[in-house]
Amino acid sequence: MEKQNTFNKIFWYFVALYASAVAFNSCYSKKQILTTDDGVIINGVKWATRNVNTPGTFAENSENSGMFYQWNKKVGWSSTDPMINSNGNTVWSDTEADDSIWEKKNDPCPAGWRVPTYEEMQSLLDFNKINYLWTTKNGVCGRVFYDMESEASLFLPAVGYRRERGEMGGNTIWEGYYWSSSTENGSNARFLFFHSFNLKTYLSYSRAYGCCVRCVAK
Repeated sequence: MEKQNTFNKIFWYFVALYASAVAFNSCYSKKQILTTDDGVIINGVKWATRNVNTPGTFAENSENSGMFYQWNKKVGWSSTDPMINSNGNTVWSDTEADDSIWEKKNDPCPAGWRVPTYEEMQSLLDFNKINYLWTTKNGVCGRVFYDMESEASLFLPAVGYRRERGEMGGNTIWEGYYWSSSTENGSNARFLFFHSFNLKTYLSYSRAYGCCVRCVAK
């Protein structure tokens, strides 16, 4: 009986050890997936295939919204209600960043990536080199950008944005808003906007808005 009890203890010890190893490897793999991305080259610019989620990580899938970011701020905000940020708080600030560029210290992109410039955003709108398609991916509406030469594609989900006071804005099913790192004359920041029938870059009404971020390679 004593030998049987000893055997049982040893058996369950190794079962627990194995379970811990599996859990560790699963978490590690998950972390690796969320902080790295193979990227895709569209019209000469290498884009990440997923939005930024919490600072320094990517969303799990290309159709996931990730988190919203205010211009030149490194705090992610939920893309749905209730509103919480990447630190677990709920206090929203409508104060605009007054810098002329999106500073490196405030860049939420994972290592090796950064917020795109206005010129890089514009490269997606080159109608001579890019084809566009409004579609759905796993039930999420968005825009696909096709590189005519390489036939590579990039999907951006349409998930709306947050207004300067934090409330949801835009159509969270039909509209997409993506920050660039650029400003116009040091004033309003530029962003990419798209709808099922519209696609262009705009000047923001306020840098305090919360929009998606899709990174480009450094």
